[in-house]
Order: sequence, then structure tokens, then C-alpha cells
Amino acid sequence: MNKIPQAFEKPGAFIAFLTAGDPDLETTKKCIHKLVQAGTDLIEIGVPFSDPCAEGPVIERADTRALEGGFRVVQVFDLIRELREENVDVPLVLMTYYNPVFKYGNEAFIKKLKEAGGDGLIVPDMPYEESDELKAIARKHGLDLISMVAPTSNERIKEIASDAGGFLYVVSSLGVTGVRSNITTDIGAMIKKVKEVTDTPTAVGFGVSTPEQARKMCESADGVIVGSAIVKLIEKYGKDAPEYVYDYAKKMKDAAADRIL
Repeated sequence: MNKIPQAFEKPGAFIAFLTAGDPDLETTKKCIHKLVQAGTDLIEIGVPFSDPCAEGPVIERADTRALEGGFRVVQVFDLIRELREENVDVPLVLMTYYNPVFKYGNEAFIKKLKEAGGDGLIVPDMPYEESDELKAIARKHGLDLISMVAPTSNERIKEIASDAGGFLYVVSSLGVTGVRSNITTDIGAMIKKVKEVTDTPTAVGFGVSTPEQARKMCESADGVIVGSAIVKLIEKYGKDAPEYVYDYAKKMKDAAADRIL
């Protein structure tokens, strides 16, 4: 059974991203357990890639560290399987570029992810117009291919939203991922367009890093996504990062859930 809906059962979902294998898979697993303990509602696991075109320098460095440490794509399926065996019950979504999926084989990749216990897939370099085949395979296996809309999507926002599954990833800012001191996009206007055509939950990502930003985004969106700020903690503290990740995630979850105060 797909677990993504449970992440949005209560308002103010907190979604965390981290890179698999940075600095090693054991630390990744420990950080995920700490994220769950902090109340994280859904976890995105990034598949390290040599040319992550949507990522800023923080996640680029994480990908490099993981790959230099010997990370292989098959290990992410083992990671998810082990997490499920260790009673991690939150939704787990992979974020990967299309090249690893294509090399593995669309059907084989999706089937492997489902068998491991995954719930969805985000492919940031796959245009919506080219996603039909992968989306159909995912749905056949009970997974969601998560769609993304950006400030430049304009009239395409409604088209993309009307066919969205799981949740809709709302990109807050132009450019690559990374911490931003200010988010100037009219998120409320984007969310309004989405809600006119679908009840699929929305989650805002790209640049969100502070409790204040999380609280603000969740005034209109159903959830908030934080990645670079977590990956920076892992970069700074290495194998000692799990406790720091817990403290940070707890503050962000509390802020997201506290959006109306």
C-alpha cells in the first residue's frame, strides 16, 4: 500500500531530503531514523549522480562524496528494504535523475523500488510532456511519479496539477536547490491555481531552510520540503550528524505544523 497519503493527513507536513551514501550508507540510515523520531512526515532519498543539473553546490558535493565512497544505485534499494525491516513506516520517495533509471530499465527500476518498500519517485530532469511512459509504469506498480511545477510554469500549472499523483512538488524559486534568505515567489498564487483543478497535496521546496520560512510556506501549501540545509549539517558533522539532523528537523516540523499561529 502506498504510504504517501499518510504524510498529509494533518496540515503542515514536513518533508526532508538527504543524499544516500553521504558520507556513507550507515550514516544515511541513522539520519533517517532521527528524522522519523523528529516527526518528519515523508523522506526523500537522493540517488547520487555525477551531473545533478537541478542541484546547487551543497547537494553536488554530497553526490560527489557518495560516489567517491563507492555508492552504486542498487544500494539505495537495499537501504529502503533495510529501513522497512527496521520499522521505518513513513513514506519513502526516491529523487533521481533519469539517466540511472534509463540505464537500469524503466520497468526494472520501478519494480525494484516497489519491492524494496518505496512509495514514489521524483525525476527532476524529466519534462512533464515526456513522463507518460514512466508514470504509467509507476502507477501499475502502485507508486507515484511526483510532478513538479515552477514559477515559470504559468498556464501549464493547471495541466500538470490535474494529472499529479502523491503530491505536487512546488518549486519556490528559479535556479538550483540551495538555502535562500528570501523567497519572493507568490507561492499563494501558485497554490491557488493548483487547488482549482486538484485535491492532490502540495509541498514547497527549493530554498526553504528556516522555521519562519517553513511556517510561511505552510500557510498556503500542505507541506514544506527541506534538503540543502539538512545536507549541510551532514557535510559539517559527518558521522556525528544524526543528532544535529534530529534537532534541526524537530524545529522545522514544529514550525510547519504551527503554520496558523
